[in-house]
Amino acid sequence: MNFSISEENHIKWIYHLQQKKGLVNTNSLAAEMQTKAASVTDMLKKLKAKKLLQYEKYKGFKLTEMGKKTALNVIRKHRLWEYFLSVKLGFEWEKVHAIAEELEHISSDELIQRLDDFLGNPSFDPHGDPIPDSFGKIPAIKQYNVLQLPLNKKAVVSSVSNQSPEMLEMLKHHKIGIGSTLQSLKHFAFDGSIEIKVLKNATCILSEQVAKNIFVYYD
Repeated sequence: MNFSISEENHIKWIYHLQQKKGLVNTNSLAAEMQTKAASVTDMLKKLKAKKLLQYEKYKGFKLTEMGKKTALNVIRKHRLWEYFLSVKLGFEWEKVHAIAEELEHISSDELIQRLDDFLGNPSFDPHGDPIPDSFGKIPAIKQYNVLQLPLNKKAVVSSVSNQSPEMLEMLKHHKIGIGSTLQSLKHFAFDGSIEIKVLKNATCILSEQVAKNIFVYYD
């Protein structure tokens, strides 16, 4: 079944919100998508009619299995395109998201599977987010927020939760990217900031607001 770009965008955002909050309500979805609640309500009726949503009175709504499968397919395409743009075409990581937002709506399953095979079936995109496979299975990795990192422990950056161009530009300035090895040197109780050292580079101080978006893994 093919869906409109607007339908796919709503399904994708519902999936992301559902991962955080369980049941999703109209106002929270409208806020995330920066649109009016009335237009969201109209779209939800369409998605429910297509059996993509389940609604619980006075509680909210969630995706059906078909809805979840559709959302994961869109997310899979988005993250594969991000990987392609970054690794194969050399786009900087703060630029790939906006372009992938357009490419994720290409409907050809054959093209996406060939793209996946061409890229070597990557498990994670350039921001460290897991790429669902063709069956919707998502690879798992145990990761920790950098604020939880024990002092002097070496760890590898695995993902960044805030992927705004401004955030990614700041991390690039500090030479922090997916795969970077870093150490936490000191925590400052005054404002929650931390001092870290990125391997082979100078130390830097990250605010709590920045650090809470950086995730790492270690042995």
